[in-house]
Amino acid sequence: MKHDHLPACCGDDGEQPRTGLSRRRLLRGTVSASGALAVGAVIGLPGIARAAPAIYNPFAGYPITGSWQDHLNRGSLGGIDFAMDVGTNLPACGAGTIQNIPNNGTGGHTVTIQHADGYRSQYLHLSQFLLANGTAVGAGAIVGRSGGAAGAPGSGSSTGPHVHWHMINPSGVRINPLTYVNQNPGGGGLPKTSTEQDGIPGTIFYQRMQNWLRITSGYTGPIDGAPGVRTYAALQQAMRGYGYTGPLDGVPGANTWMAVQRLASGWGYTGPIDGVMGPNSWRGFARFLNQDRWN
Repeated sequence: MKHDHLPACCGDDGEQPRTGLSRRRLLRGTVSASGALAVGAVIGLPGIARAAPAIYNPFAGYPITGSWQDHLNRGSLGGIDFAMDVGTNLPACGAGTIQNIPNNGTGGHTVTIQHADGYRSQYLHLSQFLLANGTAVGAGAIVGRSGGAAGAPGSGSSTGPHVHWHMINPSGVRINPLTYVNQNPGGGGLPKTSTEQDGIPGTIFYQRMQNWLRITSGYTGPIDGAPGVRTYAALQQAMRGYGYTGPLDGVPGANTWMAVQRLASGWGYTGPIDGVMGPNSWRGFARFLNQDRWN
């Protein structure tokens, strides 16, 4: 479903009082909702420079209906609005700890991701919270569902379905997340999928697949790690180069997966081309998807 017809408008989107984690906390690793492990490092220790948090744009497949400047022009502290259907999964833009804020002023239901070094990311106008306060998540974990329909519970002042995203720096100043991602390219890409090791595809695997298809095969949907008809139709289009000759109907079958196995055979897969995906097929495909160019 295309999203460019969906309106999005909000007022001075709310911001909760600052809460934080100890800057001496050792983030050894956090498990996402998909079961992926996000490995961290020693943070905030005296005399040790703190690296920028690894943040990426999880909403790259959605149209922007309210820019940072648009928000400033109408008196908001700033943010970016991405149009999407109510109930869309919202992936974490980076690892951190969850704080849910129900009915957060004009921002409505708000989820905060407290990153390890004091930065925070906030998503506003949610229709549903999914995780308990204090839950540790990795990048790509689904932290809530979008809302924004006028007058609906959790929408705040929103007049159309969308999610509002902004970041807050350690000094408490709201900042543009897209500017942050552009200025920190080392942390701006999608995380690597652990499917290369365990042979089990999950949210991050499918996010990387969607981003590859966005770059190469005309995919225009969300980078949410929840593949549907549009994702698989783009996959079938990409597999034209690997012997797939069937319809672009978004319903993958044996012929689609045989083509994927042919691709995977260039990345370490040595099994049969039988259209039955197993751990070794997924590992080979994941090695392909873990290339930096698909970040």
